[in-house]
Amino acid sequence: MRRARWAVGAVVLALTACSGTPAPAPAAEPSTLAAYYAQHLNWQPCDGGFECAQFVVPFDYAKPDGPRFTLPVVKLPAADPAHRVGALVINPGGPGGSGVQYALGARLEFPAAVLARFDIVGFDPRGVGASQPTLNCENGPQLDTFFATDDEPSDPAQLARVIAASKQFAAQCERNSAALLPYVGTPNAARDMDVLRAALGESRLTYLGKSYGTYLGAWYAQLFPHRVRALVLDGSVDPATSSLDATIAQAQGFQGAFGSFAAWCLSAPGCPLEGSVADAEAKVEALIARANSAPLASRLDDGQVADGAMLLYGVADALYSRSSWPILKAALASAFTGDGTGLVELANQLYGRNPNGTYSTLANAVTAIDCLDRPWPRSLAPWRSAASAAQKAAPMFGAALVWGSLACAYWPVPSYPQPQIKAAGAPPILVVGTLRDPATPYRWAQAMAADLASGVLLGWNGDGHTAYGEGSACIDTIVNDYLIDLAVPRSGTVCQH
Repeated sequence: MRRARWAVGAVVLALTACSGTPAPAPAAEPSTLAAYYAQHLNWQPCDGGFECAQFVVPFDYAKPDGPRFTLPVVKLPAADPAHRVGALVINPGGPGGSGVQYALGARLEFPAAVLARFDIVGFDPRGVGASQPTLNCENGPQLDTFFATDDEPSDPAQLARVIAASKQFAAQCERNSAALLPYVGTPNAARDMDVLRAALGESRLTYLGKSYGTYLGAWYAQLFPHRVRALVLDGSVDPATSSLDATIAQAQGFQGAFGSFAAWCLSAPGCPLEGSVADAEAKVEALIARANSAPLASRLDDGQVADGAMLLYGVADALYSRSSWPILKAALASAFTGDGTGLVELANQLYGRNPNGTYSTLANAVTAIDCLDRPWPRSLAPWRSAASAAQKAAPMFGAALVWGSLACAYWPVPSYPQPQIKAAGAPPILVVGTLRDPATPYRWAQAMAADLASGVLLGWNGDGHTAYGEGSACIDTIVNDYLIDLAVPRSGTVCQH
């Protein structure tokens, strides 16, 4: 798979963008840090009860009079203003997920108790979504080729194609977005979130981040520990894990999640798998291998190829949510008869490919941000070792996830050092993990909670990516009480339902 995705799979991104006339950025462009913090949001009505605005942030906080990003922000005002607690800033993950799109789905994503007490606020991080400027690496046809490249090379010629595709992606990012690439990392996005906090009139931040959004929230707490009111980090990453080790761990997460799906499918009528879970895994792996040599048929009319890489993406996408398991069962049944359409349609959801062949900004941003956020090896030998280890630990997903990250070996700007995030001085931070999460393994939540000076761990004995709002009344009640009343559960609590 191209790039480990710390993901937006937990939310629906195909929502209507802010309509109406966008709110103008501040008339006087700030040139000092204090001026950025003094911005006022010019809210304008949009999208049936929402309000839209924009704010500006510097490319480089050390040079506040330099180039600027203009970031869109959307708000759903609290339904019960008399008992309003404040603003709840949210991020769906990615990296590269749109906080604006996430917020526009707030009425479906959040319980009435939270909608009553908080303004739900989402913003598009720098370089992402409707941010101006926006990251631009490869176009639709180029991304089609990039994602369809076989990331499970079995000979030098196949590996050469992976290397060439990875180098081309990195070169295209440099060619089209060189000015942005050094500045789109998560520490800068966390600083932007503090500017937004001030513009919202909040003395302290209340925040919910899912998946990659947990990394953004953790960085905020590291930089601004005394400006934290409450942070929920759901589907947590582990900042202390090295890049390739994290990729191997994620591959194991997907492998385990596929095992859970296979066990469910084998007990359901009409399952196209048979035998044991191991037999089911072997059957799907064989399907993917065959499709790399002879792609399946596809009824999509835009020329996409149903090769092994696309089939694997389709399987991975469906593992993000248990609600997608019946769709995956049907798509696999069709694939075994030679029709890969269903799996390709699932794959297209993974990076936001639109029916017209264009992509959301996620497809470029996920790599541009992740390659910057932590160190990656610059020589091929560590990738070979990691791919071998990953293949043994997770036969279906391991090699694909490692080789799918190879663009970071050729990234045109230096990455940040391995982060050390403790957030000393912050109030209790709620770290949430799902025991069988494919994209962010539960041990990452355990590690994040242990690393944070005030981390509190909450687990869910469930399937799928992230926990809050995914069907557990236990999780939802604990998170709601924490957000509204700052009630902190006993660390290590695991919700069973």
